[in-house]
Amino acid sequence: MMSQSSIDQFLDRLASGDPTPGGGSAAAIMGAMGAALVSMVCNVSFGKKGYEAAEPELRNMLMKSEALRVRLTAMVAEDIAAFDGLMAAYKLPKSSDEEKSRRAETIQASLERATLVPLECARACAEVVDMARRAAELGYKHVISDVGVGVAAADAALRSAALNVFINAPALKDRRFASGALEEVERLAKTSAAESEATYVAVRTKLDS
Repeated sequence: MMSQSSIDQFLDRLASGDPTPGGGSAAAIMGAMGAALVSMVCNVSFGKKGYEAAEPELRNMLMKSEALRVRLTAMVAEDIAAFDGLMAAYKLPKSSDEEKSRRAETIQASLERATLVPLECARACAEVVDMARRAAELGYKHVISDVGVGVAAADAALRSAALNVFINAPALKDRRFASGALEEVERLAKTSAAESEATYVAVRTKLDS
């Protein structure tokens, strides 16, 4: 049974004056919801008349979507830890040259982690978006609208995660890593936008037919 209190607690924390959980955690939750909806469509489609031929592929898809759901859910805590680590790094002492050097190194390591976590979230969400397209083609028609909701959530999650890459990468001194992260997330966002729109249109077409 779903716990209303756990949902309320998360949203209360999200709305509070504390910086965590923030947008990165919200992105991970949205991505996990997208993956869960793909899983649901697979599960509902099993055993339905006329969908027997699609079942092997849907079962394989279910394994992947569930793995992604678990991964994205774990990223809520990872995002919080990355942000908290960065804030702690900025608070390190800087009285001596040695302290300044140690602080600068810690900040850079923390920034890299704070960039990598949302990048990994974006990668996972891209996989959800990709699967949703196929789920729209194979899934049981009467729950096909849920694929549309799932792909919209995953695309929004990817774009949200991308913002955290955009805000942290510019401060990195490792420009090779930073440039690679920015280029990758730009590419993922562009592809996801096209794929999610195509899936949404496919879902609408099925609903209207």
